[in-house]
Amino acid sequence: MVRRGTYSIVARDEETGELGAAVQSHWFSVGSIVTWARPGVGAVATQSIAEPAYGPRLLDALGDGAAPADALRALLADDEAARFRQVSVIGADGPPATHSGDGCIVFAGHAVGDAFSVQANMMASADVWPAMAEAFVGTTGPLARRMLAALRAAEAAGGDARGKQSSAMVVVPASGEPWRRTVDLRVEDHDEPLDELERLLVLHDAYTLATVGDDLTGEGRHAEAGEAYRAASALAPENHELLFWAALAEFDHGDRDAGLAQLRRAIAMQPGWLALLGRLEPEVAPAAGRALAALDGAA
Repeated sequence: MVRRGTYSIVARDEETGELGAAVQSHWFSVGSIVTWARPGVGAVATQSIAEPAYGPRLLDALGDGAAPADALRALLADDEAARFRQVSVIGADGPPATHSGDGCIVFAGHAVGDAFSVQANMMASADVWPAMAEAFVGTTGPLARRMLAALRAAEAAGGDARGKQSSAMVVVPASGEPWRRTVDLRVEDHDEPLDELERLLVLHDAYTLATVGDDLTGEGRHAEAGEAYRAASALAPENHELLFWAALAEFDHGDRDAGLAQLRRAIAMQPGWLALLGRLEPEVAPAAGRALAALDGAA
């Protein structure tokens, strides 16, 4: 048997109905094993002597109308390794259900709230999961940020006895097709997996804003799209793609000279943007031709 020391959280946002799971471990690609979620159905974390099948099987059971406690109890009853499992499941409503088998390596345990469960095994101290619960309850904002705060608190309380390697987070909407994801991020192997997860979450937020800009562009609402692109670039100023689209927006609807300066910076970071300027149709980027002419004139 392979023992995996891990701390994780499953949670539901009571305002939006979003469901999510997040995890950190000293184990490669922990997100491919531990975290599972399905829109409008539930979220699962399966760890310790992890059996990934608990994820889809619990979600299937919830989708068929089972309560989390009943679904988890049924799976554990048929599992010869149940005493080594640590599993938590939360549904679209009601309390979560969590199991920490007595075969989990200490320090191991869990804490359950009305709309979340935190669980950990093979920790450096018994303070980890209480710290996670306190951080989640005491943090406001989007579900993803609250779960990240819980992971940060776990690490501050000692974390995995073996150290750090990978992390993951999945958040799904309150309804929609099974493949829908609000957030789906993995850090497979990193010296500081939570720092990297947070960096990716910021980038995720930036690209979410850029997608809003794309949608507005498709509707011909270019000035509003420009605002979204500029907000995206402000979140991730070193990303040359977001900078390029923000620069066109600034050139067309803001400070022309500032927009040109931003374009030059984006092109210096990735020269391919200069060639792309000449290929963009007016429906996609009304300012592209004028911006290219201005760059050529300045040259």
